[in-house]
Amino acid sequence: MMRFTFLLLLLLIGTSLDAQSVGEQLFESNCASCHGVTGRGDGPLAKGLRTAPADLTQIAARRDGVWPMLEVMSILDGYLKKTNPRNDMPVFDDFLVGRMVDFETGNGLTTLVPAKLIAMANYLETLQDPPPSRYVP
Repeated sequence: MMRFTFLLLLLLIGTSLDAQSVGEQLFESNCASCHGVTGRGDGPLAKGLRTAPADLTQIAARRDGVWPMLEVMSILDGYLKKTNPRNDMPVFDDFLVGRMVDFETGNGLTTLVPAKLIAMANYLETLQDPPPSRYVP
């Protein structure tokens, strides 16, 4: 019985850690080469780009402490590429596939969005320096 309890505990811990690190894993595999592992725009490919990668640790600071979740999600999903093109910044379709989850849009409504997109935006929020002081959807 004790062995079963221990195995169950390990499984639960592992599942929790996996869920917490999805955004970080997506960042490392899709963004770190240009934005750097800390998100400051100093990745190994940054010097070869026509447009310098943004310092992703300053998203909220550039907006007076506000974390703009929907704006970040729109940049990640490629929607803003049409209105705010960035040289060398690809659209990552991988963020848009897989499991869908409910997302509160800020106006009392929820909509289904890709779980990876939420995980990525949430991870970027953890990189903010200083941390956001206010939030908008």
